[in-house]
Amino acid sequence: MRADDKGRGNPIQEIFWTRTGLLLLTLIVVSGGSMIVSATLSPGTLKNIVTALATGTLVTAIVGFGQTLITASAAQRAMLDPLIEENRRAFQELSAEYRSLNREFFPTHVFEPTNDPNPALNHLLMEDLRRARQFFFRGFSGRYAAARLLLARSEWEVRAVVADPRERSAITGRARYLIRHEGALADFETIQDRLHEEIHIGLLGLYLARARCSRIDVTLISDPPLDRLEMFDDSVWITLYSDSGSAQLYPRTLRFSEGSFIYNMERAEFQRLRNTRDAGHVVITPDTTRGDFLAQFERVTGCPMTEDRFLDLEGKFHAFRHEFTLAAHLGS
Repeated sequence: MRADDKGRGNPIQEIFWTRTGLLLLTLIVVSGGSMIVSATLSPGTLKNIVTALATGTLVTAIVGFGQTLITASAAQRAMLDPLIEENRRAFQELSAEYRSLNREFFPTHVFEPTNDPNPALNHLLMEDLRRARQFFFRGFSGRYAAARLLLARSEWEVRAVVADPRERSAITGRARYLIRHEGALADFETIQDRLHEEIHIGLLGLYLARARCSRIDVTLISDPPLDRLEMFDDSVWITLYSDSGSAQLYPRTLRFSEGSFIYNMERAEFQRLRNTRDAGHVVITPDTTRGDFLAQFERVTGCPMTEDRFLDLEGKFHAFRHEFTLAAHLGS
């Protein structure tokens, strides 16, 4: 409340006291006027009448004002307080309903597109990851998911849905997005080859992060949704690569809380994608050996993995992780 509002009553009280004050003032003026007139009159009946009028009016004003003082607080408790309390309760219920609607349909955070990793976004996302026990990821290559797992000190059950590198159509959507960012001079075939390599790097990164997880289930599908999904126990993050109007490298990102309509819808959609027919599957545990992983890698990608190729991809993943970590201000 502002300083100039202190002591100010509600509008009904102001009207009440203004009306009472006017009535009291009128009675006092009538009484005073009558006494003045009475003083100028000669003794007799008329003077007695005017004097009686003045005295009666004054007594009425005094008694009426006293009665008003006594009964005003009781009248307020009987009439105004229940009305005020009912209004307060109605506003509280309305506020609770709006909060519930906001939680169900509106994001808790909105991060606008950028050309560099947003530190605020990444710090908040890492907090959600550290509190979680399950981490669901749906994206293009899984590189960022693997980098985040290696940055944290915890243990998760990870389920990931990524693009199938055997299907050229799985790469087309992301390639078109990058064309908008890199401009008309970018070569579409070169971008597709680079994205193909990123999927291999992401798979290897998830294998390198196996010690942070009790289990990593990776599903490779031929038609992945364009938007990236990162789902934790109490939140879901959606990065809108489907936004055709964005030319930034990192598009708009929304965070929704657990229990929201979007959270439940995306969780159901994630489970549906994991059950896609003809999808490839890779299962990685802390006990998965390099030989086991190489066999799975060749099966789902169709590309044999030599020792030199393994070391090459490992070096590229660590270079990516280091660059991302510094750009997002997540540590050295």
